[in-house]
Amino acid sequence: MTTTTESPRWFKSSYSGNGGQCVEVAANLAASHGIVPVRDSKNPSGPVLDFSADAFASFVECVKADELSA
Repeated sequence: MTTTTESPRWFKSSYSGNGGQCVEVAANLAASHGIVPVRDSKNPSGPVLDFSADAFASFVECVKADELSA
């Protein structure tokens, strides 16, 4: 779990549907702590994965460029 004094502000992408297969991110911690926490939107009290801000930014760029297609 994220161990900071600043509280994560969770949000889902505006592209997320209502299918229940979404993740939430707390991008507000990227600049101040260098991390982007990610959690399952169906289980908000469950585990949280912390990614470095750089790694998460690279992931988002790959998604936008459609570089993750099989």
